[in-house]
Amino acid sequence: MRILLARHGETPWNAEGRYQGQEDIALSDVGIAQATALGERLRELQIDRAIASPLSRARRTAELALGASRASQLLFDDGLKEIAHGSWEGLLASEIHERHPELLRAWREAPESVQMPDGGESLQQVQDRAWPALARACSGLGADDTLLIVAHDAVNRVLLCRILGIPLAQLWGFRQAPTTLNLLEGNSVDQLEVVRMNDCSHHTALFGEAVHRAL
Repeated sequence: MRILLARHGETPWNAEGRYQGQEDIALSDVGIAQATALGERLRELQIDRAIASPLSRARRTAELALGASRASQLLFDDGLKEIAHGSWEGLLASEIHERHPELLRAWREAPESVQMPDGGESLQQVQDRAWPALARACSGLGADDTLLIVAHDAVNRVLLCRILGIPLAQLWGFRQAPTTLNLLEGNSVDQLEVVRMNDCSHHTALFGEAVHRAL
């Protein structure tokens, strides 16, 4: 089976560098253009199943990626929601630094150690819900079937860490651009290989990918 693991398009909060988490922020005009470009790239591709996070930025990205003729096949799974940032949601990094400087430093230097404040999640908690969501999405797929998943930055990162067999401590060692594609292939969810990672050539030149600003 083949899995196209995508991230949603840009939102106004992405552009501003605000931590979104599970706040339901819609795509910006730039994000809509990115998702439309993804849809054009996938237009001729057979997609047998499509699952997305129910948050509107992922849902709309998936709809545009599928196109009008295939949008009705889209299903949703709460396990694919972005990490809950707790009281960080809606804040800029500069504002978080004023309130929780040590925790923000740990998030940047040892992300696997951080429990987000005030009801937020850890990366391990995200992986513990996102991996079963991936398994549910893959259930019953045939050897030649293609699955599209549209999720979020942290969700994609923790899934890729598990597939690559690397610790969550190395989560910042790769990027996940808006509407990026990661191509995974394998006979089962536990035998997946990463074929392509962070492929956003449908909207960004080889050396044009923006530096990560907030997660």
